Parts: sequence; structure tokens; C-alpha cells
Amino acid sequence: MSGVQARQPAPRGRRLWRVLVAVALLGAILAWVRPDRVLSMLAQADPGWVLAGLLSSTLGNVASAWRWRDLAAWLGHSAPLSWAVPVYFRGVAANVVLPGAVVGGDMLRAWSLHRRGMPVLEAGVSVVLDRVSGLWGLAILGGVALGAEWWWTQTTGWLAVAQRMGLAPAGVLAVLAVGAAVGMAVLPYAALRATPRWLAGRAVLRRPALRWWHRLASHQPGRHCARQMAGSLVVQTASVTALYCGALAIGAPLPWQALAVAAVPIFVLATLPVGFGGWGTREAAAIATLVPLGYDASSAVAISVLYGLYPVAQSALALWSVPQVDQTPPNRGD
Repeated sequence: MSGVQARQPAPRGRRLWRVLVAVALLGAILAWVRPDRVLSMLAQADPGWVLAGLLSSTLGNVASAWRWRDLAAWLGHSAPLSWAVPVYFRGVAANVVLPGAVVGGDMLRAWSLHRRGMPVLEAGVSVVLDRVSGLWGLAILGGVALGAEWWWTQTTGWLAVAQRMGLAPAGVLAVLAVGAAVGMAVLPYAALRATPRWLAGRAVLRRPALRWWHRLASHQPGRHCARQMAGSLVVQTASVTALYCGALAIGAPLPWQALAVAAVPIFVLATLPVGFGGWGTREAAAIATLVPLGYDASSAVAISVLYGLYPVAQSALALWSVPQVDQTPPNRGD
């Protein structure tokens, strides 16, 4: 990478430690929940719902590729969707086989953008912000889903759990959750709009390390924030639906809204840079969040394992041919 010092790989001992921790965690979870029972649930899973979950997960990753491409365009580099989708699925495959959860696939995507001509700083920022956008949208969806429980599932979801614990009235929690979701939805746009006024007359945003922020703040932030938010909500809705289909596949249905709230810690812990593809941390989060909703631990792990197998199946799409395109300089216009 010209002008940028190559990142040194993590020491071998550190990489091995991550793998050992993930394997030990997953092994402890399976020993606790009886692996024979989990395997029995998976063997008897309804193939129709399993296929529906795989389709929903795949559509979510296609939407993720669109969101990442749109973010790269906001940062000044246009790329066709026919290029972004196969590159994104190559990142999915890398996350499956490389230690470090989502880190390996994210680095591959950033490097692919840089090879197309995008400066290394913006290429890296596009991947980081894409990941943040997804988690931000997940939290917003979870807040809206918690508020929706007030209307549809007061007796079987998280509001019921909160009331049994004596935390607060269900209506108060619902209003707070929706209010937090609305606040999070408008915060990125507000921050970008306020930046030029806060830093008026200063050259801080012109510094090379912050040129990406200046680009975001000065190129239609309202339009692009709305597109990013819509893309993230589509992605996370598809991901929660994949989790929901997994629950139906093993015969352990739960209201979609309750799973959308539980998905927040499940998906977040799956991104921790430990082990392969989120295995271990995702199952631990599934137990912690689904057992209070009435699942037994074996069912929670079975649902999580099904969800984790979807990216493994999608890894075959990494063989999708990436179209050859000219390495044009970054597009500085919208």
C-alpha cells in the first residue's frame, strides 16, 4: 500500500489463543446442553424452514453488499453492484475459514476496494462504517421491536420478562425503547450537519486522517444517511427473519419481535474477534437471551447453530466470478 505502512499480522500465539478460546467456549456450551439433543433437533429440522432461513440470510447479505457499495460511493468511489456482491460473499467465506470473526472478511473487502483505485484510508473506513451502520440499524430495529411488543405480544416477550423482574411498567419500557430508536436514527445525520458549524473556521476536517468525515459531512448527508439507515434495517430484518425461520425449523417458535430484541446481543457477540465465524460467542449469547424467553438451552443452541451454518452454505457464492473493471481514480462527485 503506497504511503501506508502495512499492518503487521497478529503474533501467532495471539491467533492461536483466540482459536483455543472459541473452541473451549463452544465445547463447554455443547457439553452443558447435551450435544446429542442439539444434533437430534438439527437432524429433525423442517427442511422448508431451513431453506427459508438460508434464503433470508442470503438476501440479507445481498442487501449488505448494496449498503457497502452505497457507502463507498458516498466516500467518493463508485463501484458496480455486480462487483460488490461477489466480493462481499468472498468476505463471508473468509469469515467462515479465518480466525477473528468478521475481521478477515472485512480486510478482504477493504483491500478489494483499494485495488480498484480507492485510497486505502477511505477503503478501510468504508468497511468500518459499513459494520457500524449494520450494528446501529440492529439496535434501532431492536428498540422498535421492543416497542411493538406493547401492541402484540405483551405476555410472551421481553416486556413480560421485565415486568416479572419488576423493572418498570411495560408501557414505560416500550416508550423508552421507541424513543431511543428514533434518537439513534437521527443522530448520524444531526452529527454530520452540526460538524461544519462546530468547526467553522478551523482546518481540522481538512487533515488527511479526517478527510473521509469532511466528505460525508459535505455530500448530501441527509440523502445518504437515509439510504444507509434503510439498507441496515433491510439487512437486519432479513437476518432476524433467518433466526426466526431457524426457530420454526426446530419446532420452537417465538414471536418475531421478541427474537428481534434477542438478536441484538446475539449478533453483536458474534462479531467479537474470537474464533471462526462467531462460533462459541454466538451460542453463549443465544443461551443468555433465549432461555429467559422460555427456551431450553439446547433449543437456543440449535437455533444459533442453524443460523451459523447459513454463511457456511453461502461460502459457495465466493466462487461467483467478479467482473473485471478498469481501476479508475476515485469519483469525487456524487
